[in-house]
Amino acid sequence: MHLEAVLRSSTRHAKPAGVTLQYGTAGFRTKAEHLDHVMYRMGLLAALRSKKTKSVIGVMVTASHNPEEDNGVKLVDPMGEMLVQEWELYATNLVNAEEHELQTVLTNIIKQESINMQDESCVAIGRDTRPSSENLSLAVIDGVTALDSKYQDYGLVTTPQLHYIVCCRNTDGRYGEPTVEGYYQKLSKAFSALAKQSPDGGAGQKCLSIDGANGIGALKIKEMEEHLKSMLSLQLFNDGSIGKLNHACGADYVKVQQKPPEGMDLKPGERCCSFDGDADRIVYYYMDSDDRFHLLDGDKIATLISTFIKELLVKVDLKLNMGVVQTAYANGSSTRYLEEVMKVLFSKTAEEQIRHLTSAGANEESRKAAQMLEHVISLINQTVGDAISDMLVIEAILLLKGLTVQKWDEIYSDLPNRQLKVTVADRKVIDTTDAERRTVKPPGLQEKIDELVKGYNLSRAFVRPSGTEDVVRVYAEADTQDNADALVHEVCLAVFHLAGGVGDQPKPLS
Repeated sequence: MHLEAVLRSSTRHAKPAGVTLQYGTAGFRTKAEHLDHVMYRMGLLAALRSKKTKSVIGVMVTASHNPEEDNGVKLVDPMGEMLVQEWELYATNLVNAEEHELQTVLTNIIKQESINMQDESCVAIGRDTRPSSENLSLAVIDGVTALDSKYQDYGLVTTPQLHYIVCCRNTDGRYGEPTVEGYYQKLSKAFSALAKQSPDGGAGQKCLSIDGANGIGALKIKEMEEHLKSMLSLQLFNDGSIGKLNHACGADYVKVQQKPPEGMDLKPGERCCSFDGDADRIVYYYMDSDDRFHLLDGDKIATLISTFIKELLVKVDLKLNMGVVQTAYANGSSTRYLEEVMKVLFSKTAEEQIRHLTSAGANEESRKAAQMLEHVISLINQTVGDAISDMLVIEAILLLKGLTVQKWDEIYSDLPNRQLKVTVADRKVIDTTDAERRTVKPPGLQEKIDELVKGYNLSRAFVRPSGTEDVVRVYAEADTQDNADALVHEVCLAVFHLAGGVGDQPKPLS
């Protein structure tokens, strides 16, 4: 087929010499000045994916928790999920093609996927607040329109909001109204219904302090506050008016540094949370009366939510299974708690059975529990991790169970842990297996890690390459914080020497 218009437009978005990128879980990410051609070509790919699936496809311009000078892009599939793996390879090949190869690569994708270029297509586009995001989203639009595709630019949205919108567009509104306002209304309605079931009708919850990472999440919390003001009191910090995106703030900073973000003066027992740059991740934390920092991350969040859902399932007497997905970073204590206390999995038939029980429950308690489960389902963004949605689920559960953040933290005790980064010349020298918990390259590294782990009690450690930059993430846990810190330092040294570390040798934690 003829792609003259595509090639003409491509010359305005020329590929820089020497730039090679790979599409991964986070899409593409690098310095913003290297991304113009990437955005144009992802516009092309989104249009092709839309024709193939006969659905709206999303394109989100963001680099999440990366520094402000970076940017990135990822595609959103029809049900709001991540791009299917087969198309990740198309994305990589398309972005790395030289100008003279572009037509051949596009033609191969069209042929391999049997795409009818006469089919209609539509792309939904969103972006975060980075200075580079607006111009880069215009490059996406150039790519979309070069293939005569329709598009809708949703402007400034969180990544989860774009996932939500794409799912709504492709389900004819059954999942919700495909607008940011529809997102706010769906979540606030479900939160309100749950909060009213608490012993004091939702009036007793103290103010929640939010670190917005100086990003899009801060902007959207300001918009949503109008919908929540009678139900939840919020105090927003790092709202983007002064600070730099993700600089000394945000979920990744709090998790790695294990201390509060800059710009927040925490009082003992104050309930706080941090979003990441595109608001798809969240962590909670507080300071105790001895000025010690306590982090409640994904493990504690998953445990709180799954315990609550299991309690409701028992009340409605539904024989449903529930599962909790954990990454390699899951704390060992959380895994043991879920295995020994929860002992549950999760099935896809839940929603229909719960909806049936809201009107046909065997008794009043069963109907009430089923209604609460239905509200929880509405409150959870089922397309992708969502900091705003997760925050509201957590706040609703704390209200309903009458829990302070300290009491929540006491459900189980995390093993002391530490996560650090080692800069390397090329992250591709690290290759992993077993859900990224063991290395197969470079030779000798896994054996060294195994040897180091044996020197500490209740310990484990693993390393994995970053998906976005030439760093290796190192995680370790042990019976004491001193031991976790010592182990992570020793593993960092092993990575530095065996995987081509760059710069100064890692120093012990003080």
